[in-house]
Amino acid sequence: MGNNRRMMLLCLLLTFACVFFMSYNANSNWDFVLPFRGKKLLLLLTMAYTIGISTLLFQTLTNNPILTPSILGFDSLYLLVQSILVFSFGGIGFTQLNIAGKFAFETLLMLFGALLLFRTLTKNNSDLARMILVGIIFGVLFRSLNNLLQRMIDPNEFAVAQGSSFASFNTVNPILLWIGTAITLISAVWIWRQRFKLDVLLLGRDRAIGLGLEYHKFSRELLICCAFLVSVSTALVGPILFLGLLVCAIVNTISPTMHHSQRIPMTFMVSAITLVSGQALFEQVMKMQGVLSVVIEFVGGLVFIYLMLRRAK
Repeated sequence: MGNNRRMMLLCLLLTFACVFFMSYNANSNWDFVLPFRGKKLLLLLTMAYTIGISTLLFQTLTNNPILTPSILGFDSLYLLVQSILVFSFGGIGFTQLNIAGKFAFETLLMLFGALLLFRTLTKNNSDLARMILVGIIFGVLFRSLNNLLQRMIDPNEFAVAQGSSFASFNTVNPILLWIGTAITLISAVWIWRQRFKLDVLLLGRDRAIGLGLEYHKFSRELLICCAFLVSVSTALVGPILFLGLLVCAIVNTISPTMHHSQRIPMTFMVSAITLVSGQALFEQVMKMQGVLSVVIEFVGGLVFIYLMLRRAK
């Protein structure tokens, strides 16, 4: 099957999943169903792009099909910020914080961490592998500090901090949704314009520099874009570790092409099909008797173990 047919099939599957999500069990209550499910569908599509594409960009940057942005500790930093805010303001004060201001603060903090990490390593002429290693160390540090803070706070406030540690697709904050959608659309336009540079970057550092690509500048821009996308996804639903890895593994399996003009839309559509159809199944068919994020993390973890064992051979 050619790539064009694969794209057409994925497009049809995504359309069917969206129609099924919007119409199943609607019972003609369209005045309520359309706005309610429409916001949730927009949330799922935004999450599909931010998680899937951020992982694709990071794997292109590292030239490794196993790594994800969470390897640099972005998710751990987000959870640490939540715990610090709960520890500082208390559970009630945390829930009363301005949503847009909190999102801006968390995003700027994640961008600052990404730029500081990249600048420190490039200043010392360190390679990408060392950047990943330092990111893993900082991720462990952030998780340890987060666990320490959660042990120090009041049990009632701990429940508030713990609630932000797990992904949930069932609640939609309209303010964050529109902010996140706007950031995602701007990022999508920029990423699409860089698709040919991404093809060159996939050839490796030395070849990319030999072909005239400003490697350090473009790598820094990709890292900033990944930080933006990760901050949007974590602010909207919470941290999800393995969805991006699962989606990129599926795309690598069904499509042999390395051209990002096809990989970018494929990654988005596979991610969107997974989220929309999965949420429709758990929410409408199974009547909330399961949690989609738990299933995604379980299957994604199995895929991660499989990829590790395959590379070990």
